[in-house]
Amino acid sequence: MERSRCRGNSRRERGRALSGAEWQADSVQPIEINAGAWYLRALRADDRVDDRPALVDLGEHRPDYVEHRAVQWDSEELCSWAICEPTTGELLAEVTLDPSTGLIGTRVRPGHEQAAQTGAEAVLRFTEGFFGSR
Repeated sequence: MERSRCRGNSRRERGRALSGAEWQADSVQPIEINAGAWYLRALRADDRVDDRPALVDLGEHRPDYVEHRAVQWDSEELCSWAICEPTTGELLAEVTLDPSTGLIGTRVRPGHEQAAQTGAEAVLRFTEGFFGSR
């Protein structure tokens, strides 16, 4: 089975999916996904957005967790997204995709179960639409 890629040009041509060659461009970024009431983006820990305090609510206490997820994304080991409230950017849950198996996982902050479910469904649709059914 060919390994699916979790990254791509941040641009998509209108009306058609990108080919594998176009998908594997040298300059790539994690893909943001619109999930209706929420949006999915890469985990962040910078001077503008810091997901680490919210990650503690998920039970994640490693200070290098965000950097670790970025390395996993770059190596195509695991793709991860922060499921966020669109007006504040606050992380409500995390969803992951293992590109070698297609397994989708979530972790959710208390009270945000619907965001996690919607985020997981959005990743599933993205995976099916972009990579095709498995």
